[in-house]
Amino acid sequence: MSPRTLALLAALGFWLRVSDVTAALEHHFIFFPSAELAWTPAQLGLAYEEVWLESADGVRVHAWFVPGRAEADLPALLFFHGNAGNLSHRVHNLELLHRRLGLPVLILSYRGYGLSQGRASEQGLYADARAAHSWLEARGYPPARQVYFGRSLGAAVALQLALERPPAGLILESPFTSIAALGRHHYKLLFPLLGWLVEARFDNLDKIARLEAPLLIIHGRRDRIVPPAMAERLFALAPEPKRLLWLERAGHNDTLDHQPHLYWQAWADFLHSLPAASPNPASPP
Repeated sequence: MSPRTLALLAALGFWLRVSDVTAALEHHFIFFPSAELAWTPAQLGLAYEEVWLESADGVRVHAWFVPGRAEADLPALLFFHGNAGNLSHRVHNLELLHRRLGLPVLILSYRGYGLSQGRASEQGLYADARAAHSWLEARGYPPARQVYFGRSLGAAVALQLALERPPAGLILESPFTSIAALGRHHYKLLFPLLGWLVEARFDNLDKIARLEAPLLIIHGRRDRIVPPAMAERLFALAPEPKRLLWLERAGHNDTLDHQPHLYWQAWADFLHSLPAASPNPASPP
């Protein structure tokens, strides 16, 4: 075997080892999937449809479609969840979205989450988002009748899709500026040493100025996972029209629990401002 061949094989082996380390680090720092479904919409009295999406790279992704109120002609909400669990851990969100606003909702488990195939990665999540968008479009919801909603990591997925396929509106809840900034915030010593091995960027700060859709950002003032200053930076760079709702007593995972009237009124006001939507917020029972 020639020296050149040996050198190429050594380089390939090093690349494969680095790739393995990269995937392991991303699943330590970023992705926390759960395979088991904890709940279904039916357990909260919601009708729903089992959906299987096929991403461009052939990965099959599990999703649920919850129809909207029959009397309402509203846009569809495309829901991108955070970095942990799967779609079943958002059943309470689905129930509130249906009861409060009546919106039809498509929510997916990213690849590697829940029943979905594959392994999570930044580009993989973007591919899954495109597949979900295309499914809604085939069901009669063109981009002008879709609203994207992303929480935390899902905010980065929603923003990327909004740049590629501008929606009627974009709602980002607890968004961060970038994985690098979040890593430096939480792992001040470790991330500078190992951060270069993490391929995922999810660089919202670099993207937000290119947004061409109305924006609503929702963030808890007591968020200890994504610092509120990150929402402020994103909001400052985002083009108009834009709105920012601060939930003064909310942290990262309890935005639904604090000041619910303010939270849902912000949703209704934002949707009412869009040409494709004008829901009337329902009162809680």
